[in-house]
Amino acid sequence: MTDTDDADRLTYAETGVDIEASEDATAALLEAFGSDLTTEYAGLIDIGDRYLALATDGVGTKLMVAEAIEDFSTIGIDCIAMNVNDLVAAGVEPVAFVDYLAIDEPDDDLTNEIGEGLAVGLEESGMTLLGGETAVMPDVINGFDLAGTCAGLAGKDEIFAGEAQVGDVLVGFASNGVHSNGLTLAREAVTRNHEYTDPFPHDTDRSIGEELLRPTRLYTDLLEPMRDHGVRAAAHITGGGWTNLLRMGDNEYVIEDPFPAQPIFEFVQEEGNVTDDEMHRTFNMGTGFVVAIPEERADDLVADTDGQVIGHVEDGDSVEIRGLSLS
Repeated sequence: MTDTDDADRLTYAETGVDIEASEDATAALLEAFGSDLTTEYAGLIDIGDRYLALATDGVGTKLMVAEAIEDFSTIGIDCIAMNVNDLVAAGVEPVAFVDYLAIDEPDDDLTNEIGEGLAVGLEESGMTLLGGETAVMPDVINGFDLAGTCAGLAGKDEIFAGEAQVGDVLVGFASNGVHSNGLTLAREAVTRNHEYTDPFPHDTDRSIGEELLRPTRLYTDLLEPMRDHGVRAAAHITGGGWTNLLRMGDNEYVIEDPFPAQPIFEFVQEEGNVTDDEMHRTFNMGTGFVVAIPEERADDLVADTDGQVIGHVEDGDSVEIRGLSLS
């Protein structure tokens, strides 16, 4: 991918989402409550011989794409995945889930389709749905919003240390598209000259909306091999794109062989005139999960998973990828 001309260039902040401001607000909230988070991805409670972990997240403005093409069958998977993948990044096994649906008016068809997606996500992640809440709030909600909370368990020796070390190898795992982050920018870009129902130029059997709705990949199958092979730290590539690697500690993360970006990213970049830098700060760009592991154990992890070595860890404080330096 190459940088684009200045004319009509889109950024995530200009479409209404400022990642830095959002992170500052979250930090201020936690400071106000005196929270002492023990991982980058989940809060832990000591319950004796193990930890109870909690994570919460939603589907974001991907819901607006589902609403535009009236296909709600996969967003339940996204809701599960965005929570589960955070727990996996901490080294926690997800065990139970509750969902929260806020809606402006009752809609049986919509809730049934959402339920279908939740069921698929629960089965694939091996979790139980403990319950949920559907709140009908026409004075507050225009349309609907979907979020959830995931509970997990981990032995005290199973939580990842969370700190990569210089000399570690980076093993990456492919995404299957945009997942559930950066949709505000993606939506603005693709609808400049197209409708969601238009054929996707790279796969005319699918519409642009269907391509954006590909459900977020679940990474729960990685948990056991990551534990077995001594992963030190993991990063779920969500909001903030590739800068998520900096959550594994203050190092330089040199990415030499990332997974290729799917055609949807090229399409978003071209339609929105988005820079390479902005694309990598917003989207996963083909790689949805990255771990840091001692060099001598990396090949074994790759052999037991669908991962590949994508880089290594050096002294510094940045992410070096595709000629970009992100910090």
